Amino acid sequence: MTSHTFPVALLRQNSYDPASLRAGVDSLFAACGIAFARGESVLVKPNLVSRANAGLSCTHPQVVGAVCAHLLDCGARPLVADSPAFGSAERVAAACGLPEMLRPLGLTVRTLGRPAPLGLPCGGSIGLSRHALEADRIISVGKLKAHGQFRVTAATKNLFGCVCGCRKAHAHMRLGGQPGGMERMVLAVRAALPPTVGLVDAVVAMHRGGPIHGQPYPLGLLAAGPNTLALDAALYALLGLCPAQVPLWAEAQAQNLPGAGCGEARFVLEPPGHFDTAGFALSPELDPMRFEPVRFLRGRLKSLLHRVT
Repeated sequence: MTSHTFPVALLRQNSYDPASLRAGVDSLFAACGIAFARGESVLVKPNLVSRANAGLSCTHPQVVGAVCAHLLDCGARPLVADSPAFGSAERVAAACGLPEMLRPLGLTVRTLGRPAPLGLPCGGSIGLSRHALEADRIISVGKLKAHGQFRVTAATKNLFGCVCGCRKAHAHMRLGGQPGGMERMVLAVRAALPPTVGLVDAVVAMHRGGPIHGQPYPLGLLAAGPNTLALDAALYALLGLCPAQVPLWAEAQAQNLPGAGCGEARFVLEPPGHFDTAGFALSPELDPMRFEPVRFLRGRLKSLLHRVT
């Protein structure tokens, strides 16, 4: 494993107060040495997973708004977009109140589209959005939450949303039965994308379920870093986890990817010990990665109904 270290900024953030969040985002990026150039096109990729429980399952709109305001002040050109597995980003965003947050900034939410084939290590390909591929940079504005299949997710798994629409569910059907298949695909997606930094909303995280139907856990944390693997590994360790318990982390270590090693995070603001995760509950058993055909068809039908209602 590489001996390099990567800056990770952890910041106490006890509420979604807009002014406090804006100051927090500025502090996180400055501490990590992350700067954006005038005219740079930046995809702001929130986690817009579902209209169900959208207030908790999605990245909080105030966090997305603070990131966008920072970019606009830098003279960058933000595009806020995602591609939920079923339904449009616009509908999911509306359910969590994101459009209202972005309107004063002159921004809207778009669905990532225009798929381009990405060859996968296990064979075959998947459709990766050209909107994402054509950005100069990406900010993965993830949500720290429990996940029934990946155990816990943050900035890196959020990049899976750059795969267009129901192709994600197809991938679960095709690769979910292969040990490590989904994890390798997520990491292949990350590798194919433009340079990506991570910012994770853990002000109110999700535990006891997830990625949709979990419960709130007021962790009071906002975190960022220029390497999503190092950022996520720091958050996993904060929860008391080891790579063997987090399949995506274990696969990243198996591939010897920079940032995935234990201890590769260099904490540039607050230390992990300042945050209490006692009682953060994760499922001891993971659900199968593979989507059964009935589940896939049910989701596709729901998506089609959303389009006509």
